[in-house]
This record gives sequence, structure tokens and C-alpha cells, in this order.
Amino acid sequence: MRSVTKRTTALAAVAITGVSLLGATPSAAAATEPWCPEVPGHRVECDTITRPLVAERPELGTVSVGYAVVRRSALDRPATGTIAVNPGGPGNPALPLASAYLGLLTPLFADHDLLLVDPRGTGVSSPLDCGITTADLLGTTQGRRKAVARCGSSLGPRAGGYTSAATADDLDAVRARLGAAKLDLVGESYGTYLMQIYAQRHPRQVRSITLSGVLPLDFDTFQRPNARAFTMTLRRICERSKACDGAAAVRDLRIFAAAVRKRPVPLSVKVGAEKRVVEFGEEWLTRLAIQNSTSGTGADPQASSLIGAFPALIHDAARGDFTLLTAAVQRVVGAEGEEPNSSLGISVACNDYPRAWSVDATPAQRRRQYDRALARTDPAGFGAFSPAAAAAATFWSGDICLEWPRQSATRPHPVSDDFPDVPALVLTGDLDAITPDSDAAKVARRFKRSRLVSVPNLGHVPDLDPSGCVSGIVTGFVAEGTPGPTACLKRIPPIAVDPAEVNRSRPGPRP
Repeated sequence: MRSVTKRTTALAAVAITGVSLLGATPSAAAATEPWCPEVPGHRVECDTITRPLVAERPELGTVSVGYAVVRRSALDRPATGTIAVNPGGPGNPALPLASAYLGLLTPLFADHDLLLVDPRGTGVSSPLDCGITTADLLGTTQGRRKAVARCGSSLGPRAGGYTSAATADDLDAVRARLGAAKLDLVGESYGTYLMQIYAQRHPRQVRSITLSGVLPLDFDTFQRPNARAFTMTLRRICERSKACDGAAAVRDLRIFAAAVRKRPVPLSVKVGAEKRVVEFGEEWLTRLAIQNSTSGTGADPQASSLIGAFPALIHDAARGDFTLLTAAVQRVVGAEGEEPNSSLGISVACNDYPRAWSVDATPAQRRRQYDRALARTDPAGFGAFSPAAAAAATFWSGDICLEWPRQSATRPHPVSDDFPDVPALVLTGDLDAITPDSDAAKVARRFKRSRLVSVPNLGHVPDLDPSGCVSGIVTGFVAEGTPGPTACLKRIPPIAVDPAEVNRSRPGPRP
């Protein structure tokens, strides 16, 4: 899931990772690759490995998967292990983040190596382009479905090669080439989904697993936990900042959601060099709230943030003043260039993620199955939002993949609780609506030796914590198999929240 998934800095993608590739040594000549990252004070060795696009279909060709190993600083003795990372997306390459990861987990790299693999379809690993753009994903629900359908149609049977299972198997092929016995897996956001799949497909090769901003394999495609989490986030930021009334913010949210459900508000924004009118309905509101508002929250507690502006924004919007709302939408659409590879992200989502229909059904049958499932949901379970709007809140949920081609629609792995009995660290930000804390708790229960850590005042993902507290927790876990001290969590400050009260003297007509 992209952080989803926007990351505000390179460090955002670098979170908690842990992998140990014991004794791994690719050829030194590989370091001459022009795309090989440079990390001062460390030897970096890079290479590629050729993999089948679809394991069962050799006629569909191959992909080249690029990877880098950043060696420990103490080269005079064997490595204790290697930390391998996945920064999420789907669609984020790992190699550009080498320095950022080392900066985040500095104490480990005296005796640990770092492994970075660009997932197939991203970065230097045969990048995928099926013509889908961020602009497509910002459009209407129908327009997004059509763009996704065109992507799948252009790929044809090759679409089946872009799955989390295939990416996990690529990682294991690199592990085998390097001669590593086991890995300490670490993933962020969608990377948590990927690492769970690796753990199920290659359980004997896992030494430990660290997950930050957790996406369950069987997450709710209608986004009920996410909708409820956003309501809780509003209450928490108001209570902690004293800048707003949480109950009033939730009430304003309900009022405005009901209003734009009936009649969307036209907002004029700039997308690239063009002015566009966005018909801001309830679906747009849920996307702004659930997908966009808590990404990167807490990376700079005193900086202006979308979630920090939300109480004032929704207060004004519920009274007919859309100035702050327009600025927030502009902030989202203006960040188009920051998105990960949308083609790869959509392909993985449509191949892998749970759906409210049979993947073997025709598009018309899928539509009926989806509509019936949605109609059976209890509206009370969606917080301030309607079920239909909440279901469409993220690029990977709802009916976005309704017209994805049948030949590549079968999910490539079973969803079960069958995980290896290894130490697991599960981190969640208590302001995260993208991957809420209830989902993190669900995943933590599936590992016999898990530790769930809820990080206050952080959103998606919690390793963005600038205080060093979360970094220390992760460093301790990777080194010792148990988290470092957690008392420092109490010292993470609340985020800045714009006062909503200052605008209450300007009532206006409701939309």
C-alpha cells in the first residue's frame, strides 16, 4: 500500500528493517554498476539476477532484478547479519534509500550488512509502465476503474508476473545466491504485506520479522477499520493539542460528509500546469481523510500537516467556507511527482489484494457480487462515512480492480495464520488511518512470539519518529530479538494542530 502512501522524505521510507544474510558476498566487480548507490564509509556491491516473469510460463520471458549489499563498517570480522528492507508502495524502489536506512539504524551497521532489492517492476528491476498515471488515480471512480482495466489489458498474460509472491521469491533467489541461511525481514506499509508472504512461502529462511504500518493479508476491502480509525485520530489530536474539540470535529465531519454525499462541491485546483475543477464528493473526502491525511504525520511534530489542519478545515467546510479544503486538495494533487510506480502498484493490488467478488467471475458478475456485499454492510461500522465512500478511500480498495483481466486474477498465495515461529516486532502509529492500529494488533496475534508497539503521535509509518525512540526500539529488536527500551515513547510530542475555534465567528450556509 502506498503510503500510499506518500512519503515526505527519503527517511520516511527507511524504517525499521531487519535482515540477516550471513556470509553473503556478491562479486566485487558488481560494484561498478552505474546505478549502484554510494555510501560513504561503506563498501557497496551491486548485481542483478534474472528471474522468470511468470514461473509457470517461460514463454512470457524474464525480468532483471537489481540488488545492492552495503557492507558493515567492521570488515575485519564476519558479519553478524544483514538487514534487508522493503519501503512499501507497492512501487517504491529500495536502492535509492541506502544512505537513509543506514542513517536511521546506525548502530547496527558496524557488524551488520544491509541488503536492498528493487522489487520487480520498479527502479532498476525491469520497471513496469502500463500507461497508468497518478492523474488517473486522482479521477472519478469510474475513470480509475477504466484506467486500471486498460493497464491490465495492455499487459495481458504478463500481468500475472507482478505479484507479491513473485517478488518474495525474487528476494529468496537473491538470498540463495548470496549464501545466506536466514533473513531478518523488515517491511513498511505494503512492505509488511510482502514480508508476511515471504514468511509464509519461505518460513525456514526467516530469523525474525519487523513490520511497520501493517497491512494484513486479509484486510477489509471496504476499509471499515480505516474509517473508524480516522474518527479516533481526530479525537486524539484535539485532546492532545488542546487546539480543538474532538467531539465537535467529528460532528463537523459527519455534517460535511452527508452534505457532499448529496451534492459534491466544485473546487478549482492546479494539476501540473493545468487548472482543473475537482468535484469534491464524499469519496474525495474519504480519500483525503483516510489515504492522505495521516501519511508522514509526526515526522516533524511542529510542522504544518494535513491531519493537523483537518479540524479547522472540516469546521469551515461544514459551514460553507471551502478555502482551507481547496488548499488541502491542492496539496494532494500537487504532489503528483512523489508517487511510487503506479503501474506496478495497481498490478500488485489487483493480482493480490482481497476482493468482495470471485476472481473467476465476469466483470458483470463481479459488479453484482460487489454491490450485494456492500449492501449487506452495517453503516454504523464506518464512523462518519458511508460504506460506499469508505470502500473507495484508497487506491487499492473497493471496486478499483473490478475489470482487471481474469487470466491474472487468481491470488498467488493462501491467506492463513500459518507463520513461522520467529520473533516479530509489530509497530503502529496511533494516528494512522491508512494501516490502523487494529490491523496491526490482528497481525501481531498471528505470530506466537510477537511484540506490538503502539507509537503515540505518529501516523503512517511510525518509524518516521524524529526523536530516535522508534529507531532504538527497532535496533534493539534486530540485534537482540527483543525491542529496545520503550519508555521513551511517552516523550514523543503531540503534533501541531490548527485551532478550529478561530473560524467559528464566520458561519456560512451549509453546502
